[in-house]
Amino acid sequence: MISKEIFKKVRKLEIQTKGLVNNLFGGEYNSAFKGRGMTFSEVRPYQYGDDIRQIDWNVTARNGEPYIKIFEEEREQTLMLLVDVSPSNFFGSEGQRKIDLATELAAVLAFSAIKNNDKVGLLLFTDSIEKMIAPRKGKTHVLRLIRELYTYRPIGSKTDISAALEYTNRLLNRRSIVVLISDLQSPDFQKQLRISHQKHDLVGVTIQDRFENELPDLGIIPYYDAETNKYELVDTSNVKVREAFGERRELRRNQLAAMFRKNGIDTIDLHTNRSYIEPLMKFFKRRTTRY
Repeated sequence: MISKEIFKKVRKLEIQTKGLVNNLFGGEYNSAFKGRGMTFSEVRPYQYGDDIRQIDWNVTARNGEPYIKIFEEEREQTLMLLVDVSPSNFFGSEGQRKIDLATELAAVLAFSAIKNNDKVGLLLFTDSIEKMIAPRKGKTHVLRLIRELYTYRPIGSKTDISAALEYTNRLLNRRSIVVLISDLQSPDFQKQLRISHQKHDLVGVTIQDRFENELPDLGIIPYYDAETNKYELVDTSNVKVREAFGERRELRRNQLAAMFRKNGIDTIDLHTNRSYIEPLMKFFKRRTTRY
């Protein structure tokens, strides 16, 4: 039995995201994620301008006039959402936690998928596989996924992206759209990332918070690492300390970005203090232009 508060949150997000899907993202999703290929539909008489390579010579011989084969895109696909629910994703310094932003993005993608008759599944992970909901179609199914994202409380305390990708590869037999949503605070996962990209249409979504990349000047403060569950005192009034912290974070961001680029994987960078709409639209436009 879900609480009234959760019901209201799910309903509000449903209204908000379905409006965006109907007005902005539904068609863009369809253009950005192509079907698995072309399947034969029918034959029809040849018309001026048709590609002669599509002529069906057997039917042409039987009817005494040229006929061509018609193919249609095999549209139905599976969208698998891999959402990092480790403790670091429950941080947010400016009114929105990373997990809240991840939930909104997941909802938009899920409603876009079912609008295009695709199946949607959800995998919640930390340093282990926390929960998997098999891909299905329909509004009721998507609302269930959103409820899980709002209510689930993780068991694990760290992040293992390699394990999540490996599990997904075993789970999905056919090529699918796999969207990894995480702050990427995980040990090296480049090998499994490359394998997943070869098998599926993999997209990486990075969720960031401004205060994880730059320390504010607040004097000596306890700094809590949600992944290690440890505190340490940090003198944020020291300029060198703040600069060193920012440089380490920037180096890590650049390394991750280079890893995705090297493997030819599309990425979306989101921040808790900014809207996800513009970055998502730019991502769809890039893919539409490419294809």
